[in-house]
Amino acid sequence: MQTLNVIPFVDILFLLIIFFSLMGQLLETEAPAISLPDGCDFTVAEDQMGAQVATVTLIRNEAGRSNFTVGAEKVTGADYEELSGRLAGLIDSRLKDLPADKRIVTLRIDKDIPYAEAQYALAAVAKSTATDIRLAAIKDSPVAR
Repeated sequence: MQTLNVIPFVDILFLLIIFFSLMGQLLETEAPAISLPDGCDFTVAEDQMGAQVATVTLIRNEAGRSNFTVGAEKVTGADYEELSGRLAGLIDSRLKDLPADKRIVTLRIDKDIPYAEAQYALAAVAKSTATDIRLAAIKDSPVAR
């Protein structure tokens, strides 16, 4: 009587579980959830964005401080002027291999961030070699209030 050895199948199953759990965490880090302004009712899928390769995200952390990210890379700094320069450098590093007409940055800003802080993300895009900016908006699903 022959028996089937299931140990290799269990090993593969555990490896797949670990792989997908790690990938889920990486994807979450790259695109943190943001709360967008009221009245946003239009969204463009990322595959429709074409040349977009740099995404700047500004969200508020648990401590109430603003967090800036370019892609999955977090940028911190005590001085906002220095911070916008570092953001511009990261944007340029992502756009350096693209022709001028394809240097597009997507800007994602939480609706609770005041303009006094959001202006530094805009200044970073202006300092960079980006030639166009897109604002990301996601249509909220209806919620009963």
